[in-house]
Formats: sequence, structure tokens, C-alpha cells
Amino acid sequence: MSLSKIYSQTAPKYSNDFLQIGIGADALAMANSVTASVNDVTAGYWNPAGLMGVQSDIEGALMHDEYFGGIAQDDYLALSYKFDSSSVFGLTIIRFGVDNIQYTIDLENLTTQSVNYNNISSFSDAQYAFLFSYARSFKNLPGLTLGGNVKVIRSIIGDFASSWGFGLDAGAQYRYKGWLFGAVGKDITSTFNAWSYSLSQDLINVFQQTGNEIPQDGLEITLPSLQIGAARTFSYFHDKVSFMPELGANITFDGRRNTLISTNPMSVDPHLGVEVGYKGIIFLRLGVGNVQTSTDPTGAAATYVSPDFGVGLKIKSFSLDYALTDNTTAGLYSNIFSIKFDINKKPAK
Repeated sequence: MSLSKIYSQTAPKYSNDFLQIGIGADALAMANSVTASVNDVTAGYWNPAGLMGVQSDIEGALMHDEYFGGIAQDDYLALSYKFDSSSVFGLTIIRFGVDNIQYTIDLENLTTQSVNYNNISSFSDAQYAFLFSYARSFKNLPGLTLGGNVKVIRSIIGDFASSWGFGLDAGAQYRYKGWLFGAVGKDITSTFNAWSYSLSQDLINVFQQTGNEIPQDGLEITLPSLQIGAARTFSYFHDKVSFMPELGANITFDGRRNTLISTNPMSVDPHLGVEVGYKGIIFLRLGVGNVQTSTDPTGAAATYVSPDFGVGLKIKSFSLDYALTDNTTAGLYSNIFSIKFDINKKPAK
């Protein structure tokens, strides 16, 4: 069997897609347009090279979000540690899951045709990501920072199925005459998820009776993708007001997707974000992305975009951000809050 055929069978377009939702209300309000400008602990997710922008010894971030009327839970935790002026380590943990799914296979006794509601149990479908990040700057290469992630993926579907996955990301940022440029290669070696299944005979019988395919142990592959961005910050009114636009794009190489630019070898999803700040304390953010073509109620072709909005407040070492965003592209807007905090070590006496 050819390698291309193996990839077509084991590399679905949306493998590990929970990692594409995004984290941090500030970035989500800008339609994820932060590849070039991200400079805090959230860079471990967006672009590991941006961790070099962390100013404090330790920085942390938290976010909890819910989707589809609270059915799905999305949780995020990140910490960064600054080793010295030229290197930073980061840890990111993400959980996306649906809990308390009703399991009714034992609801009815087929022999007596009786129903016993006490036989209803529940299970969770959860996906975890652990990102171990490292970023570094170089004295002989001013303006350039590089970073990378070692990525471990864990998926658990009740007692029926589970997987372990492993992958690598690589990122870069470059500052040149006020401009910021960024690029991230996600899953640069492809990310491999090894799935194993443990199905009871009753469940196998249900699959067979309903005409469903019985899942087999196997390997799922996430193909590489590329994220790029360019930004610049402008200052006005004696540096009291800042204005920073960033234009970015997600480029995938797994065939046609419903994006603005869609071809057989790759698809390009552009997005734009803007942040306006006042004295580095109050921020207003806008973004537009997820340009997709569909049909309206009359059947005519139509183009849809997802606008995003957010505000932020930073007081000393604490930041609170809010976003109203449709990052699921399903027309279901979510209210998202996230926090960030800095911890500086006390100087030695």
C-alpha cells in the first residue's frame, strides 16, 4: 500500500481539532490573529517563540468556556517560567470534553422486555493536550526569537476507547523596524494518535444490529499546518493610545476545506484582528475570520464571516479579558472570560 493511500485513510481533516478552537479571550476577540504579536504565557499555544515576550519570572493564565448550551466544556491552564533574559519555559494544559453522556445499552432487558432506569449509567468523552514549550533569543540575531512545543495528546471515551498521541510544533517571531512577523508550523512531523478499543459483546452486537462499523485499533495522523501573521503597533497622543492591527492566515495541507482560498493541495483561512489600548490598562479588540461559502435559505450561494469582539483590563500584574466570539463557526456565540497573572520572585537579601 502506498504512503499516500495510508495517509488518506488515517489522516482525517479534523483530527485533534479541539486544538484549533483557541484559548485566551484576548486572542479570540481578535479572531485568533496573534501569531506575530503574542508575547505572554498564552504563546505556548499560539506561537511558542512569543514566550520570549514574558516579562515576569512566572506568568499564569486560566480560562473556562462552554459550548452548545453548556454541553461541551473547554478548560485551559498555562504557566511560564523565565530562566534568564534569553530563555523561557512554558507548560500548557487543555481539556475539551463532554461529560455525563447517558449510556442506555442496559436500559431494556431484551429477554423480559422490561425497562429498568436504574441501569442507565454515564460516561465522558474528553480530550487532553499537554504542551511543553521552550523559547530562546539570540544575541547575534537581534529581533529573532525561536520556540518549539513537545505535544502529548490523550483522548478517553468512557471505558470503550482511548488514545495517546505525540507531535511537535515550531515557531518563530521577528521584529524589524516596528513590524512584527510570526510563523508557526503545527504538527511539523505529523502528530500520531494510537487508538485502542475495549468493547463489550453487548456493544458489538448493537453495532452489528444497527449496521455500524466496529472500530478497530489503529493510528490516526494529524498532518502539518502553517500559521502566519504580520502586525505593527502605532502610538498616538503621547503614547497614551495604542493601535495594533494584525493580519494572519491558517494554511492547511490536507485538501480542500470550506475556506476563502480552497485548492486540492492546500486551503488558506485568512483573519484580521485589531487591538486599541489606552495607557496599557484598557483594551478594545475586534476581529473577523472564518470566511466560508454556503447557501442562504433560498438556496443561493452566500459568503459568511464570523465577527468577534472583546475588551480587556490590566491592573498591575493582573489581567481580565472578555470576548464574544463564534469560534466554532456554527453561529453560536460564546461569552468567554480569561485571566492572566504575573509573579515576580523576591530579590535575594
